[in-house]
Amino acid sequence: MAEDTTDKEMAEAWDASVASGKPEGAEGAWEVDKAQSGAHGGPPEAQPSLAQAAVGSERILNQDEIDSLLGFSLEEENGAKRNGIRALINSALVSYERLPMLEVVFDRLVRLMTTSLRNFTSDNVEVSLDAIQSMRFGDYLNSIPLPAILAVFKAKQLDNFGLLTVDSNLIYSIVDVLLGGRRGTVAMRVEGRPYTTIERVLVTRLVEVILHDARKAFDPLTAVDFELDRIETNPRFAAIAQPANAAILVKLRIDMEDRGGRCELLLPYATLEPIRKMLLQNFMGEKFGRDNIWEGHLATELWSAPTTLRVVLDEFTQPLGKIMNLQVGDTLVMNATPDSKAQLMCGDIHLTHGQVGRIGQKVAMRVEAPITHAAKKRVMEAR
Repeated sequence: MAEDTTDKEMAEAWDASVASGKPEGAEGAWEVDKAQSGAHGGPPEAQPSLAQAAVGSERILNQDEIDSLLGFSLEEENGAKRNGIRALINSALVSYERLPMLEVVFDRLVRLMTTSLRNFTSDNVEVSLDAIQSMRFGDYLNSIPLPAILAVFKAKQLDNFGLLTVDSNLIYSIVDVLLGGRRGTVAMRVEGRPYTTIERVLVTRLVEVILHDARKAFDPLTAVDFELDRIETNPRFAAIAQPANAAILVKLRIDMEDRGGRCELLLPYATLEPIRKMLLQNFMGEKFGRDNIWEGHLATELWSAPTTLRVVLDEFTQPLGKIMNLQVGDTLVMNATPDSKAQLMCGDIHLTHGQVGRIGQKVAMRVEAPITHAAKKRVMEAR
């Protein structure tokens, strides 16, 4: 029966089977299909169509896989390493872990702040270091929770700026503590209004205490004076670096019994660049790498190091042409007399002066004045 079926009838039967979903009345078509599919080693029921194969080859990603690919995940908030596309975008950032001395400095800052804020507030204050991380300056400005007070300060020796952010919880807590608020009550927040003059003045005093402690924390490493420049409430007016510049962010938590809040210290990498070599060293303890034995040995070797001295009788100026035409037997007339003082020189430094004479078969000089103040100053600068 399949042999007597014409092509037109076979096509009509095929269309009917496709419409009904069943291959009824199209045995010939299935025979042809079976013959073509024999090379694939399976019955026609097991051979998917081209459309089905195309759909089956595509794999749809779920939301977790998409977040992992792009690098946006909750793990990042917990301090995990960035991955995916975002890791490539942020690959230019330098991790603070490559500057091991920073952690030592900020640990010292926490201890100093605990003591200073207890004296400042006359309350039981606990300061803790939440996190140290590197991020772009523009991303930090966009992440600041408002309202907040931003203190812009200048590191004078480093010739650059930094940023100290005090959140609203800490602001109201400080105001409540300094103005005699009752203990055991949560500081009341008033939303929808700017900070008053009293609140700004009290927070300014808090910022000055923190900056003073920051100077002490950097003292064993290098002398840095942090000077308050201005107080801002709008992040756009606190731009101290380009948005794409990398910066170090230090998050501090200040607790006063059941009150408290956060303050964040941000230092651009441009600010830390002059002392980058110091921050790269792995110092142990609070001695910051000092070795008294090695210092004593180095001082001994320096004092016993040989140096070259010159005794100058006179100096005068002559044309270069005359000097080039000097012949054997020519005489140069100097301005020095037998009673003139000779100068004792070390390089270009004038040490002292004295009288030239002779001891046995050697020319000698008798020192008649102490070492000059300029020479002592140059030696101290070299040390």
